[in-house]
Amino acid sequence: MTWAPLLLADPSPNLRLLVLRELLQRPTADQEVCELCALRERDPIVQDLLALQDTDGSWRSMDGTGDAWQRIRTTAQALLALGYLGFAPEHPAIQQGAEYLFALQKPDGSWPLPRSKSERELREAYSVIPLQTGMPLRGLAAAGYALDTRAERAYEWLLDQRLPDGAWHSGVKGGKHVFPAGYRRLAHSRHGCRTNTSFAVSALALHPSRRASPAARRGLDLLLAQDTLQASNTGYEVARTIGAERHRGFFTYFARYDVAFILDLCWRIGASLEDERVADIVAFVKGLQGPYGLWEYASYPKASRWVSFDLLRSLSRLDEETDWISLEPRTPFQPYPKRTRRY
Repeated sequence: MTWAPLLLADPSPNLRLLVLRELLQRPTADQEVCELCALRERDPIVQDLLALQDTDGSWRSMDGTGDAWQRIRTTAQALLALGYLGFAPEHPAIQQGAEYLFALQKPDGSWPLPRSKSERELREAYSVIPLQTGMPLRGLAAAGYALDTRAERAYEWLLDQRLPDGAWHSGVKGGKHVFPAGYRRLAHSRHGCRTNTSFAVSALALHPSRRASPAARRGLDLLLAQDTLQASNTGYEVARTIGAERHRGFFTYFARYDVAFILDLCWRIGASLEDERVADIVAFVKGLQGPYGLWEYASYPKASRWVSFDLLRSLSRLDEETDWISLEPRTPFQPYPKRTRRY
């Protein structure tokens, strides 16, 4: 495997550890695995991340600012990163961050809407937005808290927000569902929002049993219906998770359609390579692979090995035959469909 020496040469002990564990299937007692485990917190990615955690367990932004909602978002993103790097709930930083988020959880299982002055219009316009819970729940699930009873309440709240067609809506205003902006439209769903659906599906994909549920599969099916293949966005979510790209945005969080992110959802939820949409994404991704078996992330070349690891893991775990059933035809993406001209 020509890619193995290149990935194992990366200075990040966490990346090397993930390669040994998840791609090369090295046992826990392997000497090199044990040596890397001892070096994990010396990784600059982890050191920079932990340096931003406050005494209450929350994470602040790099500039030190942030209201309550921004703290929720930043803490959820930090837990997502630590979970992606392989840290478990036993780690003190994860425990403190999780308890911070759970302390802000509402009795119905959701988290509050943003209440900052800059987002006052959002707060006054909407009574419910699924990602208000999908965002923190995704971080908690990535860090190992998916089975926590408090997280399970959040999952139930999130499932209650599903539309009859299986998508997650853009929000509720005045008791009615709001149409999503064009860049967030889901094909074959009147009110379905790609950002809200992506958060919900990715949270479900991190749950040991809910990831194979009809809700998770239907949500992924709708995401796969968008017939978009963009090389420039491939690996964006991985780069954002490790801190190479900035994490920001609310509705705009998933504005970019990243096929590497979609492939990650596919293997976790159980999509089959027999699905032509999945097979075409795989063929597209393989076509981007460099001569040494790695993928280049042009915006931040240092993230290239991380993107390569993520794609190799997804490609190795996709099954050719599963009980996956596709219901949605592929639809070329149109942010704003053309209206029929009236004569």
